[in-house]
Amino acid sequence: MDVVAGLSSLSFESELTEDEKKLLYLRARSAGLTFCGCAHAAFVCQLLHSLRCSIKSYTGVTQSVASAGNGDLGVGILGMGRLGKQLLLGLLEKTSIKPSYIKISTRNPEKSLPAEVECFFNNRRLAAWADVMFLCCLPSHLPKICRDLRSHLSKRCLVYSFTSAVPVTRLAHLLGHDFIIKPQYEFVPCDTEDLWLSCCHLTKALTDPFLIEASCPLTIKGGITLSLNWVCAVLYSLMNVCTSASLGSTETISLINNIFKEKGVNNVQLHAHSFISSSVPLSDEFFPWISLIDAQTKDTPLLHFLSSSKSMQQCISALYKSHLERPLK
Repeated sequence: MDVVAGLSSLSFESELTEDEKKLLYLRARSAGLTFCGCAHAAFVCQLLHSLRCSIKSYTGVTQSVASAGNGDLGVGILGMGRLGKQLLLGLLEKTSIKPSYIKISTRNPEKSLPAEVECFFNNRRLAAWADVMFLCCLPSHLPKICRDLRSHLSKRCLVYSFTSAVPVTRLAHLLGHDFIIKPQYEFVPCDTEDLWLSCCHLTKALTDPFLIEASCPLTIKGGITLSLNWVCAVLYSLMNVCTSASLGSTETISLINNIFKEKGVNNVQLHAHSFISSSVPLSDEFFPWISLIDAQTKDTPLLHFLSSSKSMQQCISALYKSHLERPLK
């Protein structure tokens, strides 16, 4: 029970000046960014985890995206500030990744965390282990962190950056790495930004179908937008994972389409030339490795395909909601 509910004199807003009250919309934006960022990250991790399980079933052997190498996806979080904590809660709540396959590197490893989540202060160790690594650090810390990570990242480790004010091209240069996703959120004025104020408690918010619907990457509400290039980067990352597992183009397309079908999303139209130009020959039927930097900064065949296919956009939205709304077994 909230003992101060209804007592306006004790509310946060009561002590603000009129000029300060004009900035209250920033609270909603901050809450919306945190919710969308964590929900989208959980979606990406669940897609990669599902794909990895499918590859293991298809090939009969364990394939590692990087070096965690145990069938399950190894997820690393670098930084355990407010965003890092919220991200951890989101991954535990909305993915089927076991807590023992999540590791954290932070300057304060003594922080209270779930017992099975290993926490230490060793960025190089985290980079060498993780299949997916989330950067949840301040922009001012990034150059030093990148110098620390540069020679320890596997080519197949997907780096997912929440660090603001650092373009993905700059981050790629600092890390010497092109397997990076950086969501680029933007804002548009609207009258519904307040919907994000109900996201104060992330784990509870992640059970709200209305908020999940509002955070859908292709149709985000509440004044937040996310470029279609982000969706392209996510799908190209799935393709690269299959390529690194030595799967041919036919097997790759089949496994990616099956991710949709397993969640009841039918009528998926992805094929080889959704990803690469028809003028590019497939060497020995394998897809080439795709730079995710190019996927996020340039026009690609996949961007053109998704832009022109409303039905495919609907399939992606349905997959997102299916992953986040249904309880995980």
